[in-house]
Amino acid sequence: MKKSGVVLGLLLLVNQARSGVLVVEGKFQNKNIYVQNAYGGSGVGFCAVEVKVNGHITTDEVNSTSFEIDLVALQLKYGDKVTIEIVHKDFCKPFVLNAEDLKPRPTYELQMINVSSTGILRWSANKESGPLPYIIEQYKWNKWVPIGTVDGLGTPELHDYAFKVALHSGENKFRVKQIGLGSLPKISSAVTINSTVEKPNYALTENYDALQFTAETFYEVYDDYGIVKKGYGKEISLKGMKKGVYYLCYDNQITEFEKKKKS
Repeated sequence: MKKSGVVLGLLLLVNQARSGVLVVEGKFQNKNIYVQNAYGGSGVGFCAVEVKVNGHITTDEVNSTSFEIDLVALQLKYGDKVTIEIVHKDFCKPFVLNAEDLKPRPTYELQMINVSSTGILRWSANKESGPLPYIIEQYKWNKWVPIGTVDGLGTPELHDYAFKVALHSGENKFRVKQIGLGSLPKISSAVTINSTVEKPNYALTENYDALQFTAETFYEVYDDYGIVKKGYGKEISLKGMKKGVYYLCYDNQITEFEKKKKS
C-alpha cells in the first residue's frame, strides 16, 4: 500500500508540473519566435517542457533561460495560420518576447479603385498577408475622415471589395487604408468624383434649441475645447449648450454660428 501511495503521489506531482499551456496564435510572417524561459516552480530545471506548432511537437531545445521556436524550418508559407502551444510546469510561465511578429501587417497591393455616381466605392487588392480591416476615408473639412470599414480576407489572391459612401456636394475624394500592429498604415491612392448633390443650407430655430438643414448631411460641431456634437441628419439639437460661437462642419463646408441664448 505504501508503494502504491508513493507512485500515485509521484504521478500527481508530474501532472501538476505539466499543467500549464501558453497559447500564441497568428500568421506566419517569415520570422521565428523567441521565448524567455524561467526556472521551474521548485527552482529545479526550466519552466517550459515542450513546444507544439499547429499540433506537432517541435525539436526546439527548451532547457535554457531563453530559446527560439524555429518556424522557418517548418516550411510554412507566408501568411499560414500558426498556433504555438508552450507546455510548461505549474507555478511558472514562459514569456514570448515577440508575439507581435505573428500579427499581420498591411501588405496589400491595390489593383483598382473607383467610385460610381451612385456612391459605390469599389477596389481590388491582392497579396494580403492577414485579415486586417480596410478603413474607408473621405476627404472633407480639410482632413481625411473615417467613414466605415470592410474586413479584408487576408489571403494573397485577388479580392474585390465594395462600400456604399454618401456623396456630398462638389468634389468627393475617397481612399482606403490598413493598419497593422506596430507598423505604419498602408494608404491607397485617392479616387475623385464630382457630385451633382446640392449643398444643403441651414438655419437656427428662433429659440436656439436646434440647427436645421435643408437636407440630410453628416455634421460635426466644435467649441474652443473640442467636438461637442457629431452625426447624420437634418437637425442638430442644441439644447443644453451654452451661449457662444461654435464651429460647424457639414457637407463639405466649414463655417461657424453663434448661439445667442441657452435653451
